[in-house]
Amino acid sequence: MVAASMWVAAVVLGVVLTWVVAELDRRAYGYVERGDDLIVTHGVLVRRLIVVPYGRMQFVDVTAGLLERWMGVATIRMHTAAAATDATIPGLPTAEAALLRDRLAQKGEERSMGL
Repeated sequence: MVAASMWVAAVVLGVVLTWVVAELDRRAYGYVERGDDLIVTHGVLVRRLIVVPYGRMQFVDVTAGLLERWMGVATIRMHTAAAATDATIPGLPTAEAALLRDRLAQKGEERSMGL
């Protein structure tokens, strides 16, 4: 009986810790649209800052899996020629993701570097 109680407690603790880390990771994402580039930040223990110039964007991808569609959110991925500067913004409301995609595509076309 004691061993079973310890296993249940360990599983509950694991689920709670996983939820806390997932929530912290979700809140750690942020982005800012500036005049010439997009800044994306994320990370809980190690903070990462990605600067994507609008002129270097090749395309902007909006995806939403089955669970994401059910929750009304989408993920935006900005692809550039250099794989290291590809940026992702997950968990945006679907309407906001569509508007951001359109703004980024427009700014990318305006500042295209002719690649």
